[in-house]
Amino acid sequence: MLVKAAHKSYMKALKVAARVIPIPRPTLFTGAESAEQLCEAISLMNLGKLLIVTDEALVEVGIVDQIESYLHRHGVDFARFDKVTPDPTYPQAEEGLAVYKRENCKGILAVGGGSPIDCAKVIAACVTNNKAIKKLAGLLKVWRTPAPLFVIPTTAGTGSEVTVAAVISDPASHQKTPLMDPKLVPLMAALDPNLMTGLPPHITAATGMDALTHAVEAYLSLNATKETDAYATAALKLIHANLIAAYKDGHSLKVRFNMAMASYYAGLAFTKASLGYTHAIAHHLGAKYGTPHGAANALALPHVLEASVPSAKVRIANMAKMVDVGDESWDDQTNASAFVNYVVSLQESMNMPRTLPDIKPEDITQIAKNAIHEANWNYPVPHYLSLGECKQLIAKIKG
Repeated sequence: MLVKAAHKSYMKALKVAARVIPIPRPTLFTGAESAEQLCEAISLMNLGKLLIVTDEALVEVGIVDQIESYLHRHGVDFARFDKVTPDPTYPQAEEGLAVYKRENCKGILAVGGGSPIDCAKVIAACVTNNKAIKKLAGLLKVWRTPAPLFVIPTTAGTGSEVTVAAVISDPASHQKTPLMDPKLVPLMAALDPNLMTGLPPHITAATGMDALTHAVEAYLSLNATKETDAYATAALKLIHANLIAAYKDGHSLKVRFNMAMASYYAGLAFTKASLGYTHAIAHHLGAKYGTPHGAANALALPHVLEASVPSAKVRIANMAKMVDVGDESWDDQTNASAFVNYVVSLQESMNMPRTLPDIKPEDITQIAKNAIHEANWNYPVPHYLSLGECKQLIAKIKG
């Protein structure tokens, strides 16, 4: 009883916090060539040397060279840290911090998807907060304003350019530890579709499903508001109209820009409304097996939706009508089922796996416990799963 009472009080506190704590938004540059506009804006601030935080894949395809040419053009000095991998770890952030200090940097420019941006957020927080990363993890633990942070997303999924969160993995425990603080929102961001046209189809699919999951979970959150509903709705409609087109032929700047805006809107929605069990499970699949985050979300989302229908039937039915797979003449159960089927059809249309055989039967209980702990103390979901329900759900993902 005491645990339930504490949980209920904590969820109420989160709801109040979501409404009263001001959340900044980055100065946003949008459209083709907006990445160079951001670099020019940085030059006008006269900060000093930047640390570019990115990954080797973006170096290999030439995107980092392109950004560096913009910085050269506008007289901004920089160093590069390109060792970020999917699901960044404490040692990676610590290595990046060492480069920042050694090169006497005064700000950070993250170039890439959610992993480089999250790693850059952690580095920025560590620059000004003399604490171990583990002590910065959690809610409102970043006491001092981080180093100036600018971001150029190269995928359309995480919404990290606008969120208060950074997720980083503890390599010892194989657990993902989120840092959540409004101070982690970047100062400026550029949504440049020119940098996204080369995304391979499988990454387009995974990141698009990540954005979809953000919008869905924000809309189903008990902390949803008219504002977050509006952003989630906009994201859902843009994803419905553009994701498959981006997967089939990602060279359209309009399609890529629309997906970038969908990711941004979904980020605005879940930053205030929060997430749910899909992310809780995906985080621990990623930490345990290295499953890419968007792919892990796609695996879990249909099953979490099915489990949520009894408690959130009307809201799930509403989403079916938003994406034109529902009908006003149908009852809520039929519409809700149509939305679950729609999510599955998106996966199938993009040749995404429906199961994860990597899951070991002996791991299911611990993954379920970790996911329940994360969700129960962070996410205002419409239905809290029992350990048995969560284990059954993960077993379905295993296939």
